[in-house]
Amino acid sequence: MSSLARGVFIVIEGLDRSGKSTQVARLVDRIQSATTDASSSGSTPRAVPLKFPDRTTAIGKMIDAYLRSESDLDDHAIHLLFSANRWELAPKIEALLASGTTIVADRYAFSGIAFSAQKSPHLNLTFEWCKAPEIGLPAPDLTLFLDVKPEIAMQRGGYGEERYEKQEVQTRVRQVFERIGEEIGADRWVVIDAGQDRDKVGDDIWNRVVPVLRDTHKPVTRLWHGQEELR
Repeated sequence: MSSLARGVFIVIEGLDRSGKSTQVARLVDRIQSATTDASSSGSTPRAVPLKFPDRTTAIGKMIDAYLRSESDLDDHAIHLLFSANRWELAPKIEALLASGTTIVADRYAFSGIAFSAQKSPHLNLTFEWCKAPEIGLPAPDLTLFLDVKPEIAMQRGGYGEERYEKQEVQTRVRQVFERIGEEIGADRWVVIDAGQDRDKVGDDIWNRVVPVLRDTHKPVTRLWHGQEELR
């Protein structure tokens, strides 16, 4: 594995309890421990995890209270807060990538769109409206969608503790994720069967990540801005 010209931006998405946090931690460790090939300088790739929403910021604390059902907010307002939470971390993402550090994110803009747009049968939260605040964010080099049926996810520990952890909600969210994947395209959006043993899921993820780690000379782009380079 060659030394990084820049960091790689990887996002792991999926329904609640699909194993995202586990696989983010495993992938970061695997990248960190990956050995370099004989032609490299011998440096080890650097990788850090990020989690969205970041509940430690002022905005993140408002989101946390909402998700725990400790407060109520207008659905349009909470969507914009989620987006603002990503924008306040965008400079950090750009700086890490520029420094050669790979980022593995637990959720990103795609979750924000999916969880808000699934409400549209009852509210005027169209797919395009939900997508608009995310346009221009740093775009992932690769998004791995951990696909698990809601009825399987609900059998996992901790399910139901937060606002959106209901089977009917998760089913609608999955449908929006499918639409997002079609828009992003198969070169940057990969579906992983998350119903498998976690070690097999980890191996499937790694096999998809390795080629991306070796291709770090393309510019970082912005979401839904084609190939416009970050400036």
